[in-house]
Amino acid sequence: MRIIAGSLKGKKLFSIPGKKVRPTADRLRESIFNILSFNVSDAVVLDLFSGTGAFGIEALSRGARQAVFVEKARAALSVIKRNIQACDLENQAQVIQWDIARNLNCLQRILLRYDLVFMDPPYNRDMIQMGLSNLSHSDCINPGGCIVVEHSASEPIPENTGRFAVLDRRKYGKTLVTFLTNVL
Repeated sequence: MRIIAGSLKGKKLFSIPGKKVRPTADRLRESIFNILSFNVSDAVVLDLFSGTGAFGIEALSRGARQAVFVEKARAALSVIKRNIQACDLENQAQVIQWDIARNLNCLQRILLRYDLVFMDPPYNRDMIQMGLSNLSHSDCINPGGCIVVEHSASEPIPENTGRFAVLDRRKYGKTLVTFLTNVL
């Protein structure tokens, strides 16, 4: 796993041993960032279900201003912090241990509004609706902000997403990537 483009292009990232975390393949991440190209520069990024932190770190490499990483698993948190340090991004990144399925109240103390959100929940665990609902209730996304959800084709985005409207959906093998926008 490596950074695809930007100031950190080619930088290798640490990964989490075992099969509990499913890192997004470099090619898929590259495709997503090619679609988002105009939305990344100077963006404030929220990386939910962060895993290794690859999405948020890639965004910072491509010119995002700041990134907040939210992850529940301790092993993943350790790897995210290690990757941030190895990339010398400590001044642009914050890491929070939190159960996103419960709520996103952890974002209240940060006082940021996000332009770009990455959400890569565990596949086939009914976390998409809960994650989007908690994201909506947190009211922390700028109007027109973009939410990118990586998910299994067998677990589609719910029809009623409240304040979020589906902009685009792409299929990459068994993986779907859905792009939503905050319409409020």
